[in-house]
Amino acid sequence: MAPYRQHRRILTASLVGTAVEFYDFYIYGTAAALVFGPLFFPESSASAQLMYSFMTFGLAFFARPVGAIVFGHYGDRIGRKSTLVASLMLMGASTLLIAFLPTYAMVGWVAPLLLCILRFGQGFGLGGEWGGAALLAVENAPPGWKSRFGMFPQLGAPVGFIAANGLFLLLGLGLSDPDFAAWGWRIPFLLSAVLVGLGLWVRLKIGETPAFAKAVAEEAPVAVPLGELFRHHLVATLAGTFAVVACFAIFYLATSFALAHGTTALGYPKEQFLLIQLGAILFMAIGIIAAGYWSDASSAQRVLTWGCGATILIGFLFGPSLASGSWSLIFLGLAAALFVMGLVYGPLGSWLTGLFPVRVRYTGASVAFNAGGILGGAMAPIVAQALAERGGTETVGYYLALAGIVSWLGLLMVRRIATPA
Repeated sequence: MAPYRQHRRILTASLVGTAVEFYDFYIYGTAAALVFGPLFFPESSASAQLMYSFMTFGLAFFARPVGAIVFGHYGDRIGRKSTLVASLMLMGASTLLIAFLPTYAMVGWVAPLLLCILRFGQGFGLGGEWGGAALLAVENAPPGWKSRFGMFPQLGAPVGFIAANGLFLLLGLGLSDPDFAAWGWRIPFLLSAVLVGLGLWVRLKIGETPAFAKAVAEEAPVAVPLGELFRHHLVATLAGTFAVVACFAIFYLATSFALAHGTTALGYPKEQFLLIQLGAILFMAIGIIAAGYWSDASSAQRVLTWGCGATILIGFLFGPSLASGSWSLIFLGLAAALFVMGLVYGPLGSWLTGLFPVRVRYTGASVAFNAGGILGGAMAPIVAQALAERGGTETVGYYLALAGIVSWLGLLMVRRIATPA
């Protein structure tokens, strides 16, 4: 436990900042599933409105690689700390402004346009967040502790999710559906300002990572990190991109899609479903912690390989459990999926950053992680919605099985990975 105590400020900064960022991202996903369709898009079928809402949700995933390139450029040239602060501020400002948006009934087509602009800002900021937070933890880790330190930014995901969905659950219990749709959904976006302030306070108190400081002292930073990344590390970038597909697919099917589909097409009560998800997300945290310790005991590559195999299996069980109508089976299906998500997400902090040298590590890890988010995250709710409409809820897990295969192929591309400096 001594390394945890010795580096508690660094680990807190990597976890808290990521939790704030993911809170912002998740409240959008929850609002998109529950209310954004009818509020921001012209009246048509409920299914079409939900599809449009999920498209704005997916927009941020296309913004994330752009943010990864920009923030990665400065993170590899001027340092991890200042870049992380900038990404948090952009993400926080975009989220707060969503709280003040007019609806389609007020201003017509301007409403979805503004929503898309701010959603792009959210994704742009988050594009620079994960890579920097992972480096902050991993590049400060003592020998033999890379994966256990690298799991801390990953734990920000369930923390942010619990805060976001817990708040929506309280609002759902305390407000009528008309009040929630009229103004209640804006409260989580307003409260994000408090969390962003907390994240900034923690991050402004940390220093630069030893690995980056040493690299800059020995050699001038790369002029264009993206260019060097593609010239000399293209295979590693593609491998990293494919390897993260599974974790994104599991998460957004088990959270945003499951909530939207469960409370509309399947008719489950919203508050009960949110409560089930809050319980299931704890298994994701358990999976992340287990993966961190397991990876340091064996290797991150091995843990990820087992996780990808489990993802394929979960893919065939996910749809039937969601459509079962039994709260016990629904909970078991979501809990199992999110536990497996922890196995394929927890080791990424050490595994993905270990694919790249320090001089392009921020850019490489960020680009791979966020490009994989397009394949695994942006497409997941849309493809699942289409599968459910054509083949029933039982078929939506096929996308998970495919994601597990894609990530497994990514791991095969780099059987032997470097250890982060």
